[in-house]
Formats: sequence, structure tokens, C-alpha cells
Amino acid sequence: MCAHILATAAWPYANGPRHIGHVSGFGVPSDVFARYMRMSGHQVLLVSGSDEHGTAIQVKAEAEGLTPQQAADKYHTIIVEDLQGLGLSYDLYTRTTTRNHAEVVQEMFRSLYDNGYIVEHTLMGAISPSTGRTLPDRYIEGTCPICGFGYARGDQCDNCGHQLDPIDLIDPHSRVNGEIPEFRETSHFFLDLPAFADQLNEWLDSRVDWRPNVLNFSYNYVKELKPRAITRDLDWGVKIPVEGWQDEDLKRIYVWFDAVTGYLSASIEWAKRTGNPDAWRDWWTGENARCYMFMGKDNIVFHSVIWPSMLLGSNGQGGRGGNPSKWFGVLDLPTEVVSSEFLTMRGSKVDTSHGHVIYVRDFLREFGPDSLRYYIAAAGPEARDTDFTWEEFVRRNNTELANEWGNLVNRSVAMASKNNGAIPPAHDLTAVDTELLTASKAAFDVVGDLLAHQKFKQAITEAMRVVSLANQYISQSEPWKMKDDPDRRDTVLHVALQVVSDANTLLTPFLPHSAQKVFELLGGEGVWAAQPEIRFVDEGEDTASYPVLTGDYASEQARWVSRPIVPGTPLNKPTPLFRKLDDSLGETGPDWAPIG
Repeated sequence: MCAHILATAAWPYANGPRHIGHVSGFGVPSDVFARYMRMSGHQVLLVSGSDEHGTAIQVKAEAEGLTPQQAADKYHTIIVEDLQGLGLSYDLYTRTTTRNHAEVVQEMFRSLYDNGYIVEHTLMGAISPSTGRTLPDRYIEGTCPICGFGYARGDQCDNCGHQLDPIDLIDPHSRVNGEIPEFRETSHFFLDLPAFADQLNEWLDSRVDWRPNVLNFSYNYVKELKPRAITRDLDWGVKIPVEGWQDEDLKRIYVWFDAVTGYLSASIEWAKRTGNPDAWRDWWTGENARCYMFMGKDNIVFHSVIWPSMLLGSNGQGGRGGNPSKWFGVLDLPTEVVSSEFLTMRGSKVDTSHGHVIYVRDFLREFGPDSLRYYIAAAGPEARDTDFTWEEFVRRNNTELANEWGNLVNRSVAMASKNNGAIPPAHDLTAVDTELLTASKAAFDVVGDLLAHQKFKQAITEAMRVVSLANQYISQSEPWKMKDDPDRRDTVLHVALQVVSDANTLLTPFLPHSAQKVFELLGGEGVWAAQPEIRFVDEGEDTASYPVLTGDYASEQARWVSRPIVPGTPLNKPTPLFRKLDDSLGETGPDWAPIG
């Protein structure tokens, strides 16, 4: 049955280029899933954008002598280029400094406020002594008072999963400049999370297929729910739509509330840009709507507890009841929250704040997109923290991509091109031929089921198993020795090329750039795997234009099915799909990310 699949990827801060740790969590997994779902005939909407509000952007702007808007503009453009280069097929990758986004965030705030789920309290806010500004919870680090973890943040401990406030931390300090924050009393609005405890527990109990780490973090958080601040003492962000607050110069909606609402605002912006302003509703409500949210594990509770609470409150379905938003109506809760663990380097989280970083743009410039996409899918942090090493990257690139997949394509196409100039016909099939073809076709169900359940590592392993079977078949059949039996040689080459075509389809969600090349080598014409495009848009009324990612994915030819190859189709001369890397790279790393 065709479903409306909403896939969301966590919004990266627009305060610097993306590193490989970012895209291993929110980027590549969401794109692999979206591409598979499109190939399977579903209506997919993949949305995200740059998170441009909050102190993180202000700090970066000040360091570079820019205004916050100038800094956001600069890094939003860089991030768009990074993600486009990686081939992430967003239907819309936008930003949070749009009029549309502000309007959607304010409506979400109003609907929660009107239903009684937003209340005013005082708190001890963490203030930077040097600037006088509020420090975001996530920019305060210290020792967890519960488990003793030395790098707990001011909102939660990633080690034990407990909810924290900055003032709870032992020896708190700013991650921006190391200074010790001052704590001052200030009034703010809070989301009354305890009002959703019963509904959240009932909903989580129904999430039987979720990854264990997501459920564990979520249940632990729900056990100790307390009201959470959703406004901050800032002058950069969405204004508070409450009488007496909306003109406050130094109070804004907190960036986390702003960012998670971005999935909805991006969907609404996408619909407006299609010319059908209500089209977004097909992905947010109804029996055929499914929502899959992708992020790293440090963002789990925002998507599995806090965002569902906001949806319940806006729907009027929390403990206090209420009325659905007049604009949104009743919105569905997420179908699945798909979290990856951390990608590490030498045991440390890949993170600019701790000096362990490999930027996506540097990686793409030297190695291309598909080698990184393959590494993330095959060896990334899907179920546990994974240490990135140049040695492992070189090994997988050379032995799996170049020697296994690249070699299969090259020798199959080269032999058929040399002997026939086109796809040869198959004559009498032997049991060996039939066995390989059967295994190749059967892989579509196996790999497809794994992808549908976000088991990307197992899925790419199964796809590569078909590649290995085909290589064994060619090596054992030795078609290069069959000059005196051209019918048998043509049959072997036809079978090999059919499996190359099948394996290319199986690998398309993971390796869309090289999949397009293989499609063309086999005589295909047109777009097999569509790529995202950078387009400049505006909101009218003399507003400034800004870049977004979008694309025409409906017209691509890739479908999740074995396509019979056609004898007589001219073949193009093959060139290596993947460059073999010098083994010494695994020992030294590149000059822009040396091992040391």
C-alpha cells in the first residue's frame, strides 16, 4: 500500500560547516531511508533545515565580527552546499529565520498556551558574566550529580539519560569560553511536561519496534518529568506571542522549541512552494501518514518526549484536554524516532567543541560522496558508538568498494563490451546460473525489509553479499576461456550483467552517485538516481533570497525491483567506479586531518 512517508532530519546549527559526525546521525541515514521509500512507490517528504536562532549563532557571529543574521546566512549557505554535495535528497532543506517559520512556531506556542500547557515560572538562569546573556543549557557542561559523568550538559546527561538543569551540575562551566556562569532569577514560560505523563507512557508502550536506546532514554526521561523552560533571555529568536511579552527586546522563544517545530514549518513551506498550501496535511495526519525522525542520540528526548508532548498539547489531548489548533488541526505523533549513536575519533565524540573533527567538505573534495556514505552505512554508529579510523576507511574503500563492487562492474561490462559491444543474450541456463539469479532477486525482499526497519548496516551487508556471489560466479565460470563456446560465454556474461543491474538497484539508496554511473554503463539513459538541487527562493514582498535544497525525485527511474536487462543494448566503456587509496593513508590520514 502506498503511504505518505514523512522523514525528518535533525536541524544542524548554522554556526559552522558540517562534520562527518553530524551527517552520520541525521544526514545519511535519513536519505538512505527516503530514497528506498521513494523507490518502493511511497510518497515521501524529506524535510529539515538550518537551526539559526539562539546563543550559539550569536557567539559565532561575535567571534567573526558579524551580525547574527550575517553569520546565519554565511553558514546556512555552507551547510546547504555540504549536504547537496553528499547527495541528501531533501524535498526541502530550509532555515529557521523565515517569516513562515516564525508564524508556525508562534501558532504552536499559542495553541499550547491557550490549552493551559504553557505556564509562567521563575528560574535561576545561567548568565555569561562577560556578555550578560543567557547561556543555553546545552552550552553549559559539568559533572552529572547523579552518575558522575564529567561531560554532562545543562539539559541532560548523555551517559545516564537523566534530565538536568544547569544549576544542578557540579563545577559548571561554559563550553563557549570556559567561564563559570552566574545564576540569576528570571521569569519565563515553561512547557508543563508532567501534564502529558500518562499519555506519553501509553504512547511509548505502543512503540514496540523502536531501537532499545531510544525507548530507554525516553522512559527514563518520562519518569522524572518536570516543567521545561521554553523562553530565554535573548534578543535573537522568535518573539513570544503573548500580550505583554511580544515587544520584550530581551526575551525570545527558546531554540529547542523553535527547532523541533521546524519539521512542521518546513512541511508547510514546502506545500506553499508547490502551489498547494494544504498539501502538507497528507504527511501529518491520516491512516496513510507515517513519520520517521532521524537524529543523534543526544537529541532523542526532544523527539521522543518533548515534541510528542507539544503535539499532544496542540491537539488538546494532554491531561488538561483542550481544543486543536485552528490552523494545524489534530497532528499525528511520530511513527518512529530513529537515533544513531556517536561517531568518535580515538574514543572522543566527533565534535568541534572538543577539537575532534573531520569536515564533510574536505572529505568530499578528496574522496567523493559515496565512499563516505558507504562507510557510514557499513561501519557507522547505528547501534553503538563507533570509532572512525582512517585505516578502516581505507580498508573498506579498497576491499569492498573498489575490489568487490567496482571490480564486478568493471570486468562484467568490459568483457561483454569487448566480445559483443552490447548486452549479450542468454542461452540455456544451468543450475549455477539459476541459483545466482534467484539469490539476486530474493535480495530485494530481504534488503527492502531491513531498510524499511532502518537496519542500514544489515541491509548494505546483504546487498554486498549479492556482489560477492556474482564475483565468485565469474571467477568460477571463467568466461574469458570460452572463445570456443560463445553461447555459454554470452550466457555467463548476461547473468553477470543482470546481477550487476540488480546489485546496483540494491545499492542505489546508499550509493546514488555511482548508481547513476552504473546505470549509464549498462546502456541506461536519463536520470536513475536524482540528486538534490540548490535553488534560491524568497518569501516575496522584497524579502532577501536564500538557498534551499530541493529536487525533482518523482521523475527518477530507480524502482525497487529487478529490471530485466535487454540483449542488444549498447554498453559504454567502463571506467573505475572507485579510486583505490594508498594504504599509507590509513597510517597517516590526509594532511587536513592527520593522525597524531
